[in-house]
Amino acid sequence: MSLRAVDVTGGYERGRPVLEKVSLEIPAGGVVGLTGPSGTGKSTLARILASLDAPWSGEVQIDGSPVGGTKFGVPAALRGAVSMLFQSPRAATDPRYTLARIIGQPADIAGRAVDIEELAAEVGLTADLLTRRPHQVSDGQLQRAALARSLAQQPRYLICDEATAMLDAATTSTLVRLIERRATDHGIGVLLISHDRDLLDACCADVHELDDIRAR
Repeated sequence: MSLRAVDVTGGYERGRPVLEKVSLEIPAGGVVGLTGPSGTGKSTLARILASLDAPWSGEVQIDGSPVGGTKFGVPAALRGAVSMLFQSPRAATDPRYTLARIIGQPADIAGRAVDIEELAAEVGLTADLLTRRPHQVSDGQLQRAALARSLAQQPRYLICDEATAMLDAATTSTLVRLIERRATDHGIGVLLISHDRDLLDACCADVHELDDIRAR
């Protein structure tokens, strides 16, 4: 059981790939780190693994099943299996929504119930914050809500793309511990992408340099 990129090539402008023949595996229940210089394709790989963008060649596999399509074009059996936590919570949330509505979005889309207050408490948000909108809370509080939203999706795999880069050390530590517990207790596979090698070494079973997972 794993999330795999197999010889993935991709980018944003045809003829100028950002990634070429990159392979990476995130096992269920494991925390894997990925680092490398800016502009080398870490976020591109994250978006392809999350089925937000399609690879030009190669494929993504979820628990052995190839993923076809992107976003709502992903087969129903695999849709929602991978959730992504972005670097900027403000760019990734609707400023018109309350934190409660932000957290509940995936459940609303899937048509299932979710305990928003329980998820909020798990990520360290008090109930009084749930009626506030993004401009009324700090970056750390909003990123906690974004993480709760990712967990409300009930994913098998979670990709965190520089998700702690804008946070202070205390908030970073809290969120990383929570993600580690989710991996251990719920079997979620996690990919942590970061420039902070010390952070990755402290919490990941394996840490990969992007250049090292390209086909030679």
